[in-house]
Amino acid sequence: MKKALRTKELGIENTADPRSSMVMVSLKPEPIPLDLKVIIIGEENIYQSLLAMDSDFRKLFKIKVEFEDDAPLTMENMNKLARFIAGYCMQEQLPPLTREAVAKVIEYASKIANNQTKLSTRFNDLAQIIGEAATWARMGHSKVVTAEYVDKALKERVERVKKYDSRYMEMIRENTLLIDTSGFVTGQINGLTIMSIGDFSFGKPVKITANTYTGKNGIINIEREVELSGSSHSKGVLILSGYLGEMFAQDIPLSLTASVCFEQLYSGVDGDSASSTELYAILSSLSNIPINQSLAVTGSVNQKGEIQPIGGVNDKIEGFFQICKMRGLDGKHGVIIPKQNVNNLNLSDEVIEAVKKGDFHIYAISTIEEGIEILTGVPAGKKDANGNFPAGSINYLAYEKLKKYANISKSINS
Repeated sequence: MKKALRTKELGIENTADPRSSMVMVSLKPEPIPLDLKVIIIGEENIYQSLLAMDSDFRKLFKIKVEFEDDAPLTMENMNKLARFIAGYCMQEQLPPLTREAVAKVIEYASKIANNQTKLSTRFNDLAQIIGEAATWARMGHSKVVTAEYVDKALKERVERVKKYDSRYMEMIRENTLLIDTSGFVTGQINGLTIMSIGDFSFGKPVKITANTYTGKNGIINIEREVELSGSSHSKGVLILSGYLGEMFAQDIPLSLTASVCFEQLYSGVDGDSASSTELYAILSSLSNIPINQSLAVTGSVNQKGEIQPIGGVNDKIEGFFQICKMRGLDGKHGVIIPKQNVNNLNLSDEVIEAVKKGDFHIYAISTIEEGIEILTGVPAGKKDANGNFPAGSINYLAYEKLKKYANISKSINS
């Protein structure tokens, strides 16, 4: 192809085996003039590999165009997607989709775009769902594909690859994996994680514990100490020291050692989406105020105590919901997520219905103070003009504990 593009002509090549000792002589037709454009479509990593390994690639393919993975969720784009669905069904001779079924496909396109205001442009994924739904419709002797068949196709797709998800559920049911979904415990909290097996990912809670005591080692990340922590997670833990220093160590030295651990997690952890969760556990341990185990938390935090958005919010919420449902929803269960992730919510009908009934709750927050108050039912406490926290608040109790640690450290050193 490169030779044809350089010479702008197509020649008939001799197909003899170059390793053979025999020489074949035949008529050689005149080359055919070429006047064409070649468009190569592929993934970004393939493009970068060709650019790095082939010096002729940039000369022959001068124009690069990037396609977005999603498009705005507008009426125009929804109509275009509906026309794509209709055209695909005609091309593949599939039964047509009803209006409700088309709406379900549009919902799914928004879900895989991971944004309520976007539509995914991964048409291959959408075509697979349409094809599977049409197959279920034919098996049901239906002349059209209804919304129920689209739901069934989506459900069956998950069922086929949820082996490890089911195994985790079984371990939690049998208390092999210790996850509490009721009661109050000090220094313990349910974090939300994403586990990936190949191209399938699912959300599950993990117990995070924190112990605090006097010392000058700061926050000890047990995962990092045993080399199970990725760089992003280690960074998230180090940020916590900055928050604690600004909040509590303006007039006393920060004489603290805090050990933080992801219990029963042995395959490694990365990402900073649990940094706020770890901070809540530390504050609970310092203040000796227990945390509501009916709630699970996700969200990263910066040194100023602001909650930052994370990925995989839908899988995380649905993973904790399934465990709470298995044990019986009592109206106390819920999750705490960053406020910025509200636009990413695209939950299953089952979760939405539970939220409407008040059986399950989703709290969207923007600061650590908001989160700790929901988890404990105790005011976080803000400094007054003199720099003092309100008596009985979380921050007051934590500061008093740290002041005690500072005095112990001072007396030992003196």
